[in-house]
Amino acid sequence: MKIMKGLLKKNQVIIYVIALMLVTAGYLNYTTNTAEQVSTQTAMEMEANDDMQIADIGDATLVNSEAVNENEVTENTTVNETENTSNTNGTTTEETNKDIAQNTNTSENNTTTQTSTTVTTDEYFTKSKLERDTMYSQMIESYEKVLNSSNSLETQKQSATEEIKKINDIKNSIMICENLISTKGFTNNIVFVNGDSISVIIGVEQLQQEEVAQIQNIISRELNAEIENIHISTK
Repeated sequence: MKIMKGLLKKNQVIIYVIALMLVTAGYLNYTTNTAEQVSTQTAMEMEANDDMQIADIGDATLVNSEAVNENEVTENTTVNETENTSNTNGTTTEETNKDIAQNTNTSENNTTTQTSTTVTTDEYFTKSKLERDTMYSQMIESYEKVLNSSNSLETQKQSATEEIKKINDIKNSIMICENLISTKGFTNNIVFVNGDSISVIIGVEQLQQEEVAQIQNIISRELNAEIENIHISTK
């Protein structure tokens, strides 16, 4: 009996151990399967996420590429338009500057020519009047020497007095004629008297017939000259 009881207890222990091992093996198997399922599901989810990310990245790259192309086209168009505008403006500005420079040079040349002509004309009349008046002054000085000379005869002194008066009268008449001619618009003018012949020079390119008649009337009245003895010319 004791032996039987001992065998029973020993068998029970073995059964318990085997049952425990079976339970442990089943648990381990379940845990392994569950882990594999979780790992597989996780891996699938990660792959799906990666595919979605790759797809998103591809779309983003495509959109950015189009945006970049559009920006490049816009920038290139803007740059080309700016360059064309700059070239057009540059050409227009250069042509305008050339025209302005040419017009300025032409105006300066015309002004210089006109000024030179005016100065030359003014100098001519000023110099001519000075030479004429100097001649009259020298003539008067010569007659005055005759008057003041103790060796001069009375007839010589009388003749010298008459010549001095005649020269002064001519000088006064010439001055009146030139002033009257100036009032007609001919500032540059000069009158030369040589006996009965009278020459008048006017500083213009051309005279109208009525202007010539006005000058003749002034000379004839102030110098008691005949019309045919009055010679009018321009300079």
